[in-house]
Amino acid sequence: MNCPQDWPEPIVRVQSLSEKGVVPDRYIKPLTERPSSDHPIHANIPIIDFQPLLSSSSDDDDGLRSATLDKISEACRDWGFFQIVNHGVSPELMDKTQKAWREFFHLPMEMKQAYANSPKTYEGYGSRLGVEKGAILDWSDYYFLHFLPFCLKDYNKWPASIPDGREVIDEYGREVVKLCGILMKALSLNLGLGEDFIQNKFGGQDIGACLRVNFYPKCPQPDLTLGLSSHSDPGGMTLLLCDEHVAGLQVRKDNSWITVKPAPHAFIVNIGDQIQVLSNAMYKSVEHRVIVNPAKERLSLAFFYNPKSDIPIEPAKELVTADGPALYSPKTFDEYRLYIRLRGPKGKSQVDSLKCLRG
Repeated sequence: MNCPQDWPEPIVRVQSLSEKGVVPDRYIKPLTERPSSDHPIHANIPIIDFQPLLSSSSDDDDGLRSATLDKISEACRDWGFFQIVNHGVSPELMDKTQKAWREFFHLPMEMKQAYANSPKTYEGYGSRLGVEKGAILDWSDYYFLHFLPFCLKDYNKWPASIPDGREVIDEYGREVVKLCGILMKALSLNLGLGEDFIQNKFGGQDIGACLRVNFYPKCPQPDLTLGLSSHSDPGGMTLLLCDEHVAGLQVRKDNSWITVKPAPHAFIVNIGDQIQVLSNAMYKSVEHRVIVNPAKERLSLAFFYNPKSDIPIEPAKELVTADGPALYSPKTFDEYRLYIRLRGPKGKSQVDSLKCLRG
């Protein structure tokens, strides 16, 4: 099954709806999916100083490295989410990249429309995920583009109307890819595998990397809708650069929704479904969603680090035992991501569909 060439209905940009005073019916979530008005939970995902994993080795550094790896391992097992600070990507570059994308979303509509996307590849300026006719939509617009493999990297599909925008976005992508490589080593070591194990299972240097910039316009009735419905990320690992001044990301923990408080110039790291499968659920991808704000817009950059699209991903044989048999059937990432591209975000139903049936 392939994605269709066109959207099932005319696309409406959410940004054009934000000043109308009411949320159209197409965006009103069922009661069970709406943001809760309960008292907020005073908790946050772990914040980890990543500097020890960037330092050259010495006896003192080895102790700090080991402690940092332990913190990452605990966060992967208990949360599926954590923040990293002192990660080596310059704050100036992070700020410039956010500024460039904010400028794009505030361009005149006709300039943005030149980059309108289709469900065939999702590349470009979009306003919906999934192609189900009549689906309830999320309160967000976005821009999606490829970094890797190089054969998919098409600068013509990158916005050209922001001064130095393409150069800034390209530099940001290179730096985040390097950081993802270091994180992959940490995850591999923490699973008791060789440091290059996950990277090699993902295709070595021939992996996939892409960026989705999410723009959440202010919403007149934020209690009725979501900026992004509950889901786990289908890929390998996600690095999220959040708006430090407007909260929105919520992570599911023990059947409660916890609103993440982003640390300044931090990346939020979350485990994707492919690492859940590869680790045989030692690490779990976690449901998350986005709430919207009545007075302020919000911008976030989700960088997805994924397996090569045609490699079947299955539990690592080194992590499968008689007492812990393989939980998932093999599937390529190309086959796997088609699910969310057709159906949109649907909680954990996607990865659960891979579970092996046992008598």
